[in-house]
Amino acid sequence: MNFKIVAVGKIKEEYLRAGIAEYAKRLTAYGKLEIVELKEEVFKEPLSEKERLQIVTKEGERILGQLGNRSFVFVLDPRGRSLSSEEFARHLSELALRGVSDVDFVIGGSLGLSPAVRERADFVLSFSEFTFPHQLMRLILVEQIYRAVTINRGEHYHK
Repeated sequence: MNFKIVAVGKIKEEYLRAGIAEYAKRLTAYGKLEIVELKEEVFKEPLSEKERLQIVTKEGERILGQLGNRSFVFVLDPRGRSLSSEEFARHLSELALRGVSDVDFVIGGSLGLSPAVRERADFVLSFSEFTFPHQLMRLILVEQIYRAVTINRGEHYHK
């Protein structure tokens, strides 16, 4: 399976880059992982709702331009549906059985996602009602993808 993470913003902290690189390396045995970092719009707070929408729309256009036409798209959003690691693994397994080979994940910017990106989603996924830094979320996502593929292969990593 080919996984792509489309994320707004760059990873600044070395410890996060190292963690992401470690799980990306582990994933090479199971499929391809591509991480696309998109430019985050610069803004000054406070913002009006109109200004916020303009920013997420610009970021959303960049996101949509990176998603595959035939990809199954997971959009990460705290208002989405929560899954256990086992349920997430099962979902990926079912996609593979249906012949889906490209799975894209979207992590928006600090102001959220445009309505167009949410509409493109095949599944809106929540990892928690907590708010996580977007950079940390990328590490958590890569680890959960790795965990899911090891669950599906019956390997020892998941406990």
